[in-house]
Amino acid sequence: MCGRFNLTASAEELAGHFQCDQPPRFEARYNIAPGGEILAVVEWPDQRLTFINLHWGLIPAWAKDSKISQHLINARAETVQQKPSFRAAFKQRRCLIPATGYYEWQALPEHKQAYHIQRQDKHPFAFAGLWEHWQHDNSSIYSCTIITTSACPVVQDIHGRMPVIIAEADYRQWLDRHTPPGHLTALLANFNYQALAATAISPWLNNPRHDGPKCLR
Repeated sequence: MCGRFNLTASAEELAGHFQCDQPPRFEARYNIAPGGEILAVVEWPDQRLTFINLHWGLIPAWAKDSKISQHLINARAETVQQKPSFRAAFKQRRCLIPATGYYEWQALPEHKQAYHIQRQDKHPFAFAGLWEHWQHDNSSIYSCTIITTSACPVVQDIHGRMPVIIAEADYRQWLDRHTPPGHLTALLANFNYQALAATAISPWLNNPRHDGPKCLR
């Protein structure tokens, strides 16, 4: 699964990486947890890419209330096209979730060891995401989920699942509403993205209220 990540690249670096005209307005965050707003990239009808803020925890358009978002922070790649909560968004509302690293915990006999997982070159990357717009009475929320898949060799000894990381060359294909379903399924397989490094870090990260560079020590 993906339950915690960080985004510490500069706004200018992100604008260049995702080829967006305007850099995002955000502050570096070292311990991003579900339930808050996170940065995402979407494609407008005129094919421009832009940064938006989304609530992390998907709320399907048909949901009676927003509490369901607590259970929909992740979507499994194997079932995302069939699950009622995700299938409409998978067809029409895909997004990229920028990150510079994510965290996973390895279960050991006496404790859980936290790991920071990032690109070997430490450059930004993007998770495969879905977004929805939920409206109910006077409430209106734009929300998202991060898609996960089986772990690649670098990660599998730490945890059996990992977020789907979309290769930079495939960003446009993932966001394009007209991409055939078969091509989208291939992007979720994670076979083309193996350039990751995992580093054991301090349990100080374990508290989701902690933030700052100390999370990476």
